[in-house]
Amino acid sequence: MAREKIISPEQIGVEDEQFNIALRPKNLDECIGMGELLEKLRISITAARNRNEPMEHVLLHGPPGLGKTTLAYVIAHEMGSTIRVTSGPALTRPGDLIGILTNLERCDVLFIDEIHRLSPAVEEYIYPAMEDYKVDFVVDSGMHSRTINLPLKPFTLIGATTRSGMLSPPLRTRFGINHHLNFWSAEDLLERGRMTATMLPIEYDQPALEMLAKRARGTPRIANRLLRRCRDYAQVKADGRLTIESVTAALRLEGIDDLGLDELDRSFLRTIMKVFKGGPVGIEAVAATLGEESDTLVDVVEPYLLQIGLLARTRRGRLAATKAYEHLGVKPPTDRETGGLFRPEESS
Repeated sequence: MAREKIISPEQIGVEDEQFNIALRPKNLDECIGMGELLEKLRISITAARNRNEPMEHVLLHGPPGLGKTTLAYVIAHEMGSTIRVTSGPALTRPGDLIGILTNLERCDVLFIDEIHRLSPAVEEYIYPAMEDYKVDFVVDSGMHSRTINLPLKPFTLIGATTRSGMLSPPLRTRFGINHHLNFWSAEDLLERGRMTATMLPIEYDQPALEMLAKRARGTPRIANRLLRRCRDYAQVKADGRLTIESVTAALRLEGIDDLGLDELDRSFLRTIMKVFKGGPVGIEAVAATLGEESDTLVDVVEPYLLQIGLLARTRRGRLAATKAYEHLGVKPPTDRETGGLFRPEESS
């Protein structure tokens, strides 16, 4: 039976989503943790507004929860435009996309989440829309077929994906701004935590927020969610103030350890260590053993484990790193047990 990942940035309920929207930055000055991307966007937006033109098309890729959707809303707000939001799986037919495109006003923003999941038939209509602001729609068939040319008002397409490698080259090259979002630093997450605590509002001790920032897996969405869980715990079990004691107890209750790993992360690593003797092992084999979807492991679990050096990807498969054995207190396998396949230096 698949387990719910407590701190997955993808598992969002209606209440969580409303919570995130309320905390979402409205402009570039309020954004944190984006580095040089913010300066690039500021220049592009200012230039586009001065020319009264739509901004260049933008492709944002990286692990979930890092602010791709938030940036789309910020760009639309900075441009003074309306944003239309959809996703790749929702656009099943060309008519779905054409209906949206023909209703866009000049300089509007169309945001397509999970853009790598667009069907080839729909993707073909995006190319002329992005380049020439038009779509050619074929009606009827055979000798009665005819092409209707539909002009579009200039717009900006913002695509978001966690799997940039699955985008076709023709689609990828049509984006003027292409940026990978990285995990946030603990300092940026701490600043985000301060802003969130002020907006809610929540009383807190500085060390308590620092602990939350270090255990948020470099992901602002998770930082906000953990802050909310700790707020509830402090309200019910303590005096309502976030302290080291209340935050430690709340995170222990959620099963989140010192590195921000939850039970699924630890089970993933233990499976590789104990069932497959440290690896190398294919992701499908691990997924089948855990009873999880391989996409969940690849998109949600693996990126952070790779980032902090607990996991390695090799040509032969996944390897548990020496640091993972130390963190979980598991004895590394011997060469005799693995047939000489385990190489700590290969997974460091």
